Amino acid sequence: MFKKAIIPALVLAAASVAVPAVASAQSHRYDGPRYEQNHRGWQPIAQRKYNLDRRIDVGQRNGSLSRREATRLRGQLNELVRLEYSYQRGGLTVRERNDLDRRYDNLSRQVRWERADNNGRRR
Repeated sequence: MFKKAIIPALVLAAASVAVPAVASAQSHRYDGPRYEQNHRGWQPIAQRKYNLDRRIDVGQRNGSLSRREATRLRGQLNELVRLEYSYQRGGLTVRERNDLDRRYDNLSRQVRWERADNNGRRR
Protein backbone atom coordinates (compact mmCIF):
# COMPACT_ATOMS: atom_id res chain seq x y z
CA MET A 1 0.00 0.00 0.00
CA PHE A 2 2.87 2.37 0.82
CA LYS A 3 4.40 1.82 -2.64
CA LYS A 4 1.13 2.75 -4.33
CA ALA A 5 1.01 6.08 -2.48
CA ILE A 6 4.65 7.01 -3.00
CA ILE A 7 4.73 6.60 -6.79
CA PRO A 8 2.10 9.30 -7.51
CA ALA A 9 3.82 11.56 -4.97
CA LEU A 10 7.16 11.14 -6.76
CA VAL A 11 5.55 11.82 -10.15
CA LEU A 12 3.91 14.96 -8.78
CA ALA A 13 7.18 16.15 -7.24
CA ALA A 14 9.08 15.59 -10.50
CA ALA A 15 6.42 17.42 -12.50
CA SER A 16 6.41 20.38 -10.12
CA VAL A 17 10.17 20.77 -10.62
CA ALA A 18 10.07 20.32 -14.41
CA VAL A 19 7.24 22.76 -15.18
CA PRO A 20 8.96 25.92 -13.82
CA ALA A 21 12.19 24.92 -15.58
CA VAL A 22 10.39 24.62 -18.92
CA ALA A 23 8.53 27.89 -18.37
CA SER A 24 11.70 29.79 -17.54
CA ALA A 25 13.50 28.36 -20.57
CA GLN A 26 10.65 29.50 -22.85
CA SER A 27 10.39 32.97 -21.36
CA HIS A 28 14.04 33.72 -22.15
CA ARG A 29 14.06 32.34 -25.67
CA TYR A 30 14.54 35.77 -27.30
CA ASP A 31 17.63 37.74 -26.27
CA GLY A 32 16.52 41.11 -27.61
CA PRO A 33 16.43 44.49 -25.92
CA ARG A 34 14.77 44.76 -22.52
CA TYR A 35 11.71 46.62 -23.77
CA GLU A 36 10.80 43.55 -25.80
CA GLN A 37 10.72 41.22 -22.81
CA ASN A 38 8.29 40.67 -19.96
CA HIS A 39 5.29 42.47 -21.44
CA ARG A 40 2.16 40.39 -21.03
CA GLY A 41 0.90 39.10 -24.35
CA TRP A 42 3.16 41.42 -26.31
CA GLN A 43 5.15 39.76 -29.06
CA PRO A 44 8.70 41.13 -29.52
CA ILE A 45 9.02 43.61 -32.36
CA ALA A 46 11.80 41.57 -33.97
CA GLN A 47 9.48 38.56 -34.05
CA ARG A 48 6.66 40.62 -35.53
CA LYS A 49 8.99 41.94 -38.26
CA TYR A 50 10.10 38.42 -39.08
CA ASN A 51 6.51 37.11 -39.18
CA LEU A 52 5.29 39.93 -41.43
CA ASP A 53 8.24 39.57 -43.80
CA ARG A 54 7.65 35.81 -43.97
CA ARG A 55 3.92 36.29 -44.66
CA ILE A 56 4.73 38.72 -47.48
CA ASP A 57 7.26 36.28 -48.98
CA VAL A 58 4.83 33.37 -48.79
CA GLY A 59 2.07 35.48 -50.31
CA GLN A 60 4.24 36.49 -53.23
CA ARG A 61 5.46 32.92 -53.79
CA ASN A 62 1.99 31.38 -53.77
CA GLY A 63 0.50 34.16 -55.90
CA SER A 64 -1.88 35.64 -53.32
CA LEU A 65 0.20 38.85 -53.45
CA SER A 66 1.26 40.49 -56.68
CA ARG A 67 4.80 41.79 -57.02
CA ARG A 68 3.51 45.35 -56.69
CA GLU A 69 1.56 44.55 -53.50
CA ALA A 70 4.54 42.74 -51.96
CA THR A 71 6.89 45.63 -52.80
CA ARG A 72 4.52 48.17 -51.27
CA LEU A 73 4.00 46.08 -48.12
CA ARG A 74 7.76 45.56 -47.72
CA GLY A 75 8.24 49.31 -48.09
CA GLN A 76 5.74 49.92 -45.30
CA LEU A 77 7.48 47.31 -43.15
CA ASN A 78 10.83 49.01 -43.75
CA GLU A 79 9.31 52.37 -42.75
CA LEU A 80 8.15 50.78 -39.50
CA VAL A 81 11.66 49.42 -38.90
CA ARG A 82 13.14 52.90 -39.42
CA LEU A 83 10.56 54.39 -37.04
CA GLU A 84 11.38 51.73 -34.46
CA TYR A 85 15.10 52.57 -34.65
CA SER A 86 14.27 56.25 -34.35
CA TYR A 87 12.22 55.56 -31.22
CA GLN A 88 14.96 53.38 -29.74
CA ARG A 89 17.60 56.12 -29.88
CA GLY A 90 16.23 57.85 -26.80
CA GLY A 91 14.84 54.72 -25.17
CA LEU A 92 11.47 53.28 -26.04
CA THR A 93 8.65 54.76 -23.96
CA VAL A 94 5.32 53.08 -23.30
CA ARG A 95 3.64 55.49 -25.73
CA GLU A 96 6.17 54.65 -28.46
CA ARG A 97 5.82 50.91 -27.84
CA ASN A 98 2.03 51.22 -28.06
CA ASP A 99 2.39 53.26 -31.27
CA LEU A 100 4.63 50.59 -32.82
CA ASP A 101 2.27 47.87 -31.66
CA ARG A 102 -0.70 49.64 -33.27
CA ARG A 103 1.23 50.20 -36.52
CA TYR A 104 2.32 46.56 -36.69
CA ASP A 105 -1.28 45.48 -36.09
CA ASN A 106 -2.45 47.72 -38.95
CA LEU A 107 0.22 46.39 -41.30
CA SER A 108 -0.63 42.82 -40.31
CA ARG A 109 -4.30 43.45 -41.15
CA GLN A 110 -3.28 45.00 -44.45
CA VAL A 111 -1.14 41.97 -45.37
CA ARG A 112 -4.06 39.67 -44.51
CA TRP A 113 -6.46 41.77 -46.59
CA GLU A 114 -4.12 41.99 -49.59
CA ARG A 115 -3.51 38.25 -49.54
CA ALA A 116 -7.25 37.58 -49.54
CA ASP A 117 -8.25 40.12 -52.21
CA ASN A 118 -7.36 37.79 -55.10
CA ASN A 119 -5.31 40.61 -56.72
CA GLY A 120 -8.39 42.25 -58.15
CA ARG A 121 -9.36 39.21 -60.22
CA ARG A 122 -12.80 37.70 -60.25
CA ARG A 123 -13.21 34.16 -59.07
